[in-house]
Amino acid sequence: MESQVKTGLVVSAHSADFIWRAGGAIALYASRGWDITVVCLSYGEKGESQKLWKDPEMTLERVKAGRRAEAEQAAQILGVSNLVFFDLGDYPLRATTESLERLADIYQNLRPEWVLTHSHADPYNFDHPEAARLAQEARIVAQAHGRRGAASAIGAPPVFLFEPHQPEQCDWKPQLILDITEVWEIKRKAFENMNAQEHLWEYYTRVALQRGVQGARNSGHRMKYGEAYQRVFPLVTGELQ
Repeated sequence: MESQVKTGLVVSAHSADFIWRAGGAIALYASRGWDITVVCLSYGEKGESQKLWKDPEMTLERVKAGRRAEAEQAAQILGVSNLVFFDLGDYPLRATTESLERLADIYQNLRPEWVLTHSHADPYNFDHPEAARLAQEARIVAQAHGRRGAASAIGAPPVFLFEPHQPEQCDWKPQLILDITEVWEIKRKAFENMNAQEHLWEYYTRVALQRGVQGARNSGHRMKYGEAYQRVFPLVTGELQ
């Protein structure tokens, strides 16, 4: 009997966040045959689309459509299996009970091996911790045996918080550095689709190079590009490693 395909879940506040911050992890695990689902809670239509709003004839629906198209193209490049949009608003993004239940359904149907989402704090963008809160509350709801029966309840997938734009201000520490060297060109190609935020292309290239240097220094492993994450829950293991 063939083993079941492994799955991962990424909960992104805006349509580009998963690309800048977790595109390497997505591409790496997709290349290994995993099914990766990305949930975009917002299109980033207000605060994350400055370039588009320079057009005086621009409309909210046109911005949403443009950001969705960019995200879909980038997701295809990264190897995302399923891209889901919730359209919960942007600046501010606000979760609802309905969105919480919908995300819990995704957890129970997907049964992910791991979850990637935002940092718990971000004084520059309150949408990001709102997304992190929703991602983790939905995980708890999906663990409840009384929700859809014990057979549907999920286990305890580890949650990793991807790197915020200014980590020192977000009480975030790089506890895990993932080597994404082999998929770097895929990630770079994906975020070059995000024309609305072209100003971030070189910034996130520098971040990946810096994490690559730190990863090599902390491990002795030769690597050029890295992505950093913070764990929410302890690593449970039978070995010190």
